[in-house]
Amino acid sequence: MGTVPHALIATYDGDTVAAARTFADHFADRVNVVVLVDFENDSVKTSLEVADALGDRLWGVRLDTSHTVVDRSLWRQMGRFDPSGVNPELVRLVRSSLDDAGHQRVKIVVSGGFNAERIRYFEQEGVPVDAYGVGSSLIRGENDFTADVVMVEGKPCAKVGREFLSNERLEPVV
Repeated sequence: MGTVPHALIATYDGDTVAAARTFADHFADRVNVVVLVDFENDSVKTSLEVADALGDRLWGVRLDTSHTVVDRSLWRQMGRFDPSGVNPELVRLVRSSLDDAGHQRVKIVVSGGFNAERIRYFEQEGVPVDAYGVGSSLIRGENDFTADVVMVEGKPCAKVGREFLSNERLEPVV
């Protein structure tokens, strides 16, 4: 509870800061505000922008980069480790960038494919994570899916790595 969802960011034309400000204006006095920072696929840049904009109203940032995507923050480091998805180097880079900018109190939440084994690895490696999102690892079987907003008022608007895929079996809901 308290996470600014990708769907809200999409309704603000992909402007994470604007969505986060609106969310914080309405809910910061009731929940810990956590902002997903992967919509534009530049988690460092977006984390800093959100932390600067929300100040003390921001509890944490959430890294949720798809396992099929490499965050833009890591492009210069390619070839030294597996750069896809939420990985230890991305978390360390976000943490050091927030700290260097004076946002040491901002927490880091990670999600996207985390299970007990992956959490154990991150903890053994000393990755600076404050909380883990594990929703999918609790589901058994073939029922794991996401329902991302990929179009807003007929225009494409989705986090990097997602897109509209037509399906003849689906009908528009009006």
